Amino acid sequence: MATTDKTGPKTTLQPTRQEPIGVPVGPTLIDRHLRSNKLLNKAYQLITKDREVTELWKLSNINAVTRLLYNDHGPVHARIAAGSALEIFSLLVTNGVKPTSVEQGTAGNIEEAKLIVMLGALLHDIGNSIHRYQHELVGALLAKDILDRILPKTLGPKHPYLYSIRQETLHAIYATAMDVQALTVEAGTVKIADGTDMAEGRARFPYRRGKTDIHALSALSIQKVYISRGRERPIRITVQLSDKAGFFQIERILLPKINTTPISRYFEIQAITPLPNKKNNDQTQTETITIKP
Repeated sequence: MATTDKTGPKTTLQPTRQEPIGVPVGPTLIDRHLRSNKLLNKAYQLITKDREVTELWKLSNINAVTRLLYNDHGPVHARIAAGSALEIFSLLVTNGVKPTSVEQGTAGNIEEAKLIVMLGALLHDIGNSIHRYQHELVGALLAKDILDRILPKTLGPKHPYLYSIRQETLHAIYATAMDVQALTVEAGTVKIADGTDMAEGRARFPYRRGKTDIHALSALSIQKVYISRGRERPIRITVQLSDKAGFFQIERILLPKINTTPISRYFEIQAITPLPNKKNNDQTQTETITIKP
């Protein structure tokens, strides 16, 4: 066992496991949360059938993927981020973390706090429909009218927290910006969940169009991302890499997002990289690095 002092990661060598323990981050993760929650399912159906939302998702990908050669910022990414956010939020609540909106009286209960998380994640990238620059701020402004349509249909037109839930959702969208401090548990959850969608499938869009910089190549090195209970902290994010180039994504995207939230102390990151056997080039061991933000 070796230990380094830079960020406190702990490195161990062990036989390759077929699959890390945890729930895989992907487009179907949100379904398990929708099936068990009528409020979330109702809002989700309204959002995904809203003509403006679907057009903004489409236009976001035209700007991000087609014009700028970035990775996916459309409906698939929105689903992935929302599912990841709900999974993280559920683990936080299970471990006794109280939602900021409930604690400070801007939502009535945990179900409404989950609604903030899901809506924030689904709408967090719609600002890309105008431009990548300051898309988080622009997205928050665009989302206001959308939420004014969706929330009364979801909660009722006279719901006492209608406007505060809207504002908490707008904060969650704006706070996904790298240089903006998330001020709530809900916004922090959305911000971190956004960073968990970094598996190789998302990166294939720019790579196939000829983008070969460190962002594209490092993203291709990330095979899978998992969310689970941590060993020393409530939540562990496990990143399975094909090679160490993927550490760029962890250090430049995921860690900065975690460290600009009020919930960073609840997370640990585990990166698993295969080590080839020098004798027969067979990958029989993995190197595991655990990082505590």
